[in-house]
Amino acid sequence: MSTQSVLYDAPGPKAKARNVVYTIVFGLALLAVAWFVYRGLDAKGQFAAAMWTPFLDADVWENFILPGLELTLLAAALSIVIALPFGAVLGIGRLSEHRWVRVPVAVVVEFFRAIPVLILMIFANQYYADYTDIGSDNRGLYAVVTGLVLYNASVLAEVVRAGILSLPKGQSEAAYALGLRKTQIMVSVLLPQAVKVMLPAILSQLVVILKDTALGGAAVAAADLLRSGTLISGNYNNAVPTYIVIGAIYVVINLLLTWAASLLQKRWSRGSRSTPQVTVTAAVGTATAA
Repeated sequence: MSTQSVLYDAPGPKAKARNVVYTIVFGLALLAVAWFVYRGLDAKGQFAAAMWTPFLDADVWENFILPGLELTLLAAALSIVIALPFGAVLGIGRLSEHRWVRVPVAVVVEFFRAIPVLILMIFANQYYADYTDIGSDNRGLYAVVTGLVLYNASVLAEVVRAGILSLPKGQSEAAYALGLRKTQIMVSVLLPQAVKVMLPAILSQLVVILKDTALGGAAVAAADLLRSGTLISGNYNNAVPTYIVIGAIYVVINLLLTWAASLLQKRWSRGSRSTPQVTVTAAVGTATAA
C-alpha cells in the first residue's frame, strides 16, 4: 500500500530545484531589506553604543522596565482569569434552547466582538474617570482589563460554541438515553471533550491577550511595558534601541507562554491516552446489553 498522500504530490526534480531557487531569492531579498534598514538606522546613529548604555543601568530596569513588565503580566493574568469563564458562559448561552437566553447572548457576543479592543479600552477609561472613584494610578489597569475581557470573552465564546458543536451528536443522545439532565450533559459530557478540541485556539487567544496589553500603554497611558519604553526613549532619546529591547521582552514572554501552553497540552494528551475512560456511548451499550 502506497504511503503517499492523496492530498499532496511529492515534488519532482524540477520542482525541487525551483523551490531551492525561490528560497535563495527570498533569503537574499530579506537580507537586502534588513541591510537597507540597518544602514538607514546606523546613519542616524541609532546603533551607537551611547544609545544602548541606559539598558546597562540598574536604575532603568528597576524604575521603568520591571514595573512596566509587572503591570503587563498582571493585566494579562487578570484578563485571562476573567475572560475564560466569562467566555465559556457566553458560549454555552449561545447554544441554549431558550430564545430569551440565546438571542441576548448572541447580541452581546457579536457587539463586543465587532468593536476594536482599543476603542473598548478608551471607553472604559473614560467611564472610570467620569463615573467612579478609581484613582488615575489604577485607572489604566482597570481600563485595559475591561477592554480585554469584553473583547476576548466574546471571541472565546465563539471558540467554545464551535468546539461543542464539533462533537458528534451521538454523545448528547447517549447521555439523554441515560437520563442525564441538560446541565449534566454539558458539564460532564460535552465540555470535557470540547476543551481538547478548542485548546489550540484558546492558547492562541491567550497570546493575543498578552500582546494586546500594549494597547493600554498607547491609548490610556497605562504604566505597562510599552509605556515604560516610551518614557525611556523620551528621557534618553533612543527610541529605536528602546523599542527593540521592549519588543525582545515581548517575544521572550510570548515564547515562554507558548512553551508552557504546549507542555500543558502534551501532558494532557498523554494523560488522556494512558488513562482509561468510559465514554457515554460505551455506558449506554453496557446498559443495553444488561
